[in-house]
Parts: sequence; structure tokens; C-alpha cells
Amino acid sequence: MNRRHWSHAMFLILALAAVLLVPAASAQQSAKEKLGAVDFQVSCTPAAQAQFNRAVALLHSFWFPEAAKAFPAVAQTDPSCAMAHWGMAMTLLGNPLAAPPPPKALKDGWAAVEQAKMVAAKTPRERDYIAAIEQFYKDADKLDHRPRALAYEKAMEQLSQRYPDDREAAVFYALALNMTLVPTDKTYANQLKAARILEKVFSEKPEHPGVAHYLIHSYDFPPIAPQGLGAARRYAAIAPSAPHALHMPSHIFTRLGYWEESIATNRTSANVAKDEVNVSHPGAGSYNALHAMDYMMYGYLQLGQDRAAAAVLEETRGYKTVDVEHFAAAYAFAAMPARYVIERRRWTEAAALTLHPPQLSWQKFPQAEAVTIFARGLGAARSGDVAGAQRDVARLATLRDALTQAKSAYWAEQTEIQRMVVSAWVTLAEGKRQDALTLMRSAAEREEATEKHPVTPGPILPARELLGEMLLELGQSTPALKEFEASHKVERNRFHGLAGAARAAELAGDAAKARTYYTQLVTLAAKADSERPEVQRAKAFLAKK
Repeated sequence: MNRRHWSHAMFLILALAAVLLVPAASAQQSAKEKLGAVDFQVSCTPAAQAQFNRAVALLHSFWFPEAAKAFPAVAQTDPSCAMAHWGMAMTLLGNPLAAPPPPKALKDGWAAVEQAKMVAAKTPRERDYIAAIEQFYKDADKLDHRPRALAYEKAMEQLSQRYPDDREAAVFYALALNMTLVPTDKTYANQLKAARILEKVFSEKPEHPGVAHYLIHSYDFPPIAPQGLGAARRYAAIAPSAPHALHMPSHIFTRLGYWEESIATNRTSANVAKDEVNVSHPGAGSYNALHAMDYMMYGYLQLGQDRAAAAVLEETRGYKTVDVEHFAAAYAFAAMPARYVIERRRWTEAAALTLHPPQLSWQKFPQAEAVTIFARGLGAARSGDVAGAQRDVARLATLRDALTQAKSAYWAEQTEIQRMVVSAWVTLAEGKRQDALTLMRSAAEREEATEKHPVTPGPILPARELLGEMLLELGQSTPALKEFEASHKVERNRFHGLAGAARAAELAGDAAKARTYYTQLVTLAAKADSERPEVQRAKAFLAKK
């Protein structure tokens, strides 16, 4: 079977699936469904146009399983609608800010592009959309991800310039700019360019889901995060039916340390995602829910609400499978148990961490495995098990090399930073104080030279904060205070960031600063459901006259 006939066969399979899914789709498209307002005009039948707008709204909110049903349904309604196949190609990108599509998605995406070309779009504008996404899928077996992503970005720039009144072109171009940002660029050139485009459209189309969504991503960086607060507080109301739309505001809330708001929006997101997966994949965990639960748990731990965090973690322990084996799910499975012990400074418990669930294809996600190994190694080093920590240092090096070989430069660097952190604490345990500090400082500098990944609420433990803790252990309270305060600029309102700064100030004899930070810590933990020693120390200090 040649490629074109194979593509046609794939289309027929997708179309049949769409027909079989009509009852479920109809139920979901009830009057209660709210996905935002999208008006993406294409040369398809009126019935297909309405379906297409809904499918694009799903796509803009990264609701990929539903979009994967919706676009074939458009093609079933109007077989001459070439843009339905463009939509499938876009859906197969997955989250373009998270990870490159896997090989099967690249193969299927290319088939969707070929099908779109075979159906033949009726207008030059539609042909330009198809040609743009073709740039991403073309030669995927020969070219790396980044040059193809850059080619797509350039094509979308040209398309948006060619059709200046096409707001969808502007929105998708802004997403492409975020897709190709450089993690080490501290001028945030791509992000701010995207934000300027999106802010203009937002003023014209305040109910557009993609605009609010991509604004949050554009501003999801410490120095510019406050500018994303408007979009963050709008997006969930624009598309409350989409789990990801309910989660996304927490990216900005997390950056700003607004933990209660982050918990609330992620709780709603997780519940919606779990309701959806109970219908589509009974008995499985939801990758969307897991992603939200990781952010929610992170928030609980910053507030000292350890019992609430434990309840979230316990729920995930019951998951043996997940609806989509996505990196976001693997990361959450690794990060949540690591956070629970690390944020509570239970080093012995951290040293006993293992990968869970064992049924997950962990070999697909070395960067997620690295989270568990990092937490375990740090726990071992800080609880006196130097040999165990050294084994984990070696494993992190192996994972780093695998990521390098896979051309995942960002995650290779993050894994190397984790290796350096554990190595620093091993070195300290061996009595080499200055060497440990040098290594820990280098890790902090390397971490701050990049940015957190969109899937993560933040590092499992910020390296700069850990540098402050190491300095405190070595009796260097004044330099420790400086490091904690530097960490606050990136990781706002963190429990241990405040606790560390307060303790360092107290030991350095700066009573005023100690009182300020201890007061902030007590306020932060006002609704704590645990008795953390840091809070008890803060209250004791503040009780002094």
C-alpha cells in the first residue's frame, strides 16, 4: 500500500471512529459545555464549520483526547473539509511546550498533512495553514525537532503577516514563538513578542481560550509573571469545561506564591479530569488530573498542610494505569512522593523512594526517573548513607547521558544539575566543606541560567535554597541569608525559603529581618495541619519581647 492510500485508510478509520463516538460527543456538547469563543472561518459546510470551531477550541485548551475525536467528526460531516485534517495534524503535536511528539505521532501527523493536501483546500489561506504545519512534520525522520519547529514558526509568522486580520493566525503564531523559545534567554524575547501579539487579540476577543492560555505560558517566568495575572484569573472562567483551562492559572499563581488560589483551581481541574476519564478510561488515572494534583500538592506543602498533601498522594497510589502515558503523568508520579518527603525534610524516607507505579513505561521518561533518583540520593546523602547516595549519583549520570544521546539537551542539563546537587551533599558528608560549597554554588548558578519546564511547578528543591541550607549547616549564617534572599526572587513565598532566611537572619544577629521572615512564615502556615518544627521555632522567636 503506498503512502497516499495508507493515509486514506487512516482517514476512513478516524471517520468511522467519529461516527461511533457521536453519542458520547453529543452528550458532551450539551448546553452546559463551555470552551470559550472561537471563530475560525474555513470553507466547509455550515454544520462542519460549527464542529470545526468547537474542535479548535478544544485544541487551544490542550484537550487532545477530545480534539482527536472532534476533528475526524468534522471530516465525517464534510469530507471536502481539508482543514479537518490540518486539525488532526495540530492535535498530534500534543503539548508543543512540553516535549517533542513521539515517533508514532510524527508518522500519523505526516499522514494527516498528506490527507489534507489530497482533499485539497479551497482557499490559498487554508493551503497556507496546511503548508505551515507540513514544515513541522516534513523529514521528521531526518531532521531534529528544533529545526522543524523553527521552520513551522517561520511559516506561521509569514502566514500571520499575509493575513493580518486573521486572529487565529496571530494566536497560533504566538504559540509557535513559545514553542521555540530558548530556555537560557533571560531577555524572554520570544515570550514577550508572543505576549504583545496576544494582548492585542485579548482586548478584541476576551473570550478566546487560546489567547488567555498562551498568555499564561508567555508570562510563566519569574520576572514577568505578574503580567500574566489578568489572563490567569480569566482563563478558567472562559473554558471551565476543559481540565487544562482550570489548571493553567496555577502556573502564574505558583510563580507568585498564591498557594490557596493554586490549590483551588487545581482541585477543580483534577475533579473535572477525573470525571472525564471515569467515562473514557474507567479504572485508569488521568494524566490531566495527575498534572493538576502535582501542582495542588506543591501548594499544600508550602502552606504546611501536610495531611492534605498526604491525601492527594495516597489517591495516586491507587493508580496502576493512566489514560495517556504522557510525560506530565510520569513526572507527577515521580515528583509527588519526592516532594512529600523532601519538603518535610524526611531524609531517611527520601532515601527509600522507588519508582511507582511499576507498570509505567519509565524507560520512556528518563527525566522523570531522574526526579526519584535525585530525591533518593539527596535523602541518602543527608541521612548519612554516602554509599547509597553515590549509587544515585552514578545513576543520574547514566540518565543524563541517555538524555544527551536522545538530543534532549534541556533535560540532560537539569539532570546534570541534580547530579551536582547530590554530589555536593555527598562531598559535604565526606568532610570536604569547601569543595561541597563550590559544587553546590555551581549547581545553583546553572539552575538559574535556565528556566523550569512548563510541566513542573518548580524544581523538586531549588538549588539556591539548598546552597543556603548548606551554608547554615557550616555556620555561615550571613552568606546563607544572602542566598535565601536571592532564591526568593525566583521561588516566591516558599515555606523553606522563608524558614531558611529567618533562621539565617536570627543566627546572623539581624533580629529585624528574622522577625520579618518569621512573621511571613507564620502567616503562610496559618492554616497548617501539621506541627513543623520551623513554625514552632518561628512562634517561639516572635513570642520574645
